[in-house]
Amino acid sequence: MGLFKRASEIAESKINKFLTSLEDPNATLDLSYEKMLSALQEVKRHLADVVTEQKMLERQVFEAEKEVGERESEARAALKMGREDLASAALERKHKTAEQVEMLKQSLERITAQVDRLKDAEKKYQDKIAAFKIQKEVTKATYNASKAEVKMSESASGISKEFGNVGDSLQRAQDKADQMTARAAAMQSLTDEGILDDPLDHRDSVAKELDQIRRKSAVEDDLERLKKEMSE
Repeated sequence: MGLFKRASEIAESKINKFLTSLEDPNATLDLSYEKMLSALQEVKRHLADVVTEQKMLERQVFEAEKEVGERESEARAALKMGREDLASAALERKHKTAEQVEMLKQSLERITAQVDRLKDAEKKYQDKIAAFKIQKEVTKATYNASKAEVKMSESASGISKEFGNVGDSLQRAQDKADQMTARAAAMQSLTDEGILDDPLDHRDSVAKELDQIRRKSAVEDDLERLKKEMSE
């Protein structure tokens, strides 16, 4: 039995970790905020119900006190007419109503205290929710910034890896370019020496050699001329 329980706990732990990895913290915070607002509305509705009861009791107290005064007036009027019996009946109704007034006032005091507590609680809830909203937005902004930074780092890692691959390709291309440059220079040298024929040069070998002699002579003449000019 212990092994099965342990296996169940391990499986539950893995499931919770998996769900946590899928959880969007921004959505979770927004959902929590919405639930708080919904709960606050419930508090407001209960407060409104209690305040309604308070107002009804206040109205009943007012009407009962008014009736007490009316019964007092009736008793006075009956005495003026010499009807002491009617005056006694009016005063008895007055005292019954006065007792009701006291009961209503006691109920009003209790419900007024309840209203005050609910108002205080509602105010505290509002303050807490407002503070949570600010913290929620700060946390979401921090999370979004960190998420963007992670994405950027992942992209940069991909770029670095690509640079590594490109570096190898670039080196191979550079090696081939150097080889091709050396080959071109070698072929040009062989062409200049007459070992390789230039398809665009239709001179025979004698003409080529004479041209080389003339070019060499011209270079030597220019060199001597420059030396003389610089010595003067």
